[in-house]
Amino acid sequence: MAVIHRTTLKPTKLELLTSWLPSRPWYRGAGEPTPAKAGGFRLDDPQGEVGIEFMVVTDSSGPQPVAYLVPLAYRGAPLDGAEHALVGTMEHGVLGRRWAYDGCHDPVLVARLTALIEGRAQAQDQNVGHVGGSWETPEGTRAAGVFAVLYGAGRA
Repeated sequence: MAVIHRTTLKPTKLELLTSWLPSRPWYRGAGEPTPAKAGGFRLDDPQGEVGIEFMVVTDSSGPQPVAYLVPLAYRGAPLDGAEHALVGTMEHGVLGRRWAYDGCHDPVLVARLTALIEGRAQAQDQNVGHVGGSWETPEGTRAAGVFAVLYGAGRA
């Protein structure tokens, strides 16, 4: 299970997506996006090097809200040959500079998604991490188990 750090990100993931979404051919908004986190899940990198997140965001900039499932891969160094897939960089309060990539172009994310589909990997909650032998929620309470949900993914 990935370690979820309770720290700052500058810019935030949503700020990165605000700049990046309009550059995608599938973007359906009007003007500057207003993405809001609506759910998602994480996958673990067995090597512990790449953060893998599938974030559901809703954008209400157009005439009707649109939900997007955005696969993101977070790395501690640039991914060779993937400049075209860079969503942006951010400063992580614990890990330092992180490079965020469109996960469709990250080989670790693609391999872990394949493992998930084949039943060899398990989706993890976005906000629950393994800390000191116990499961911690953002509020610091203990969680009896971890399960993945696409909370709110059907809302629009």
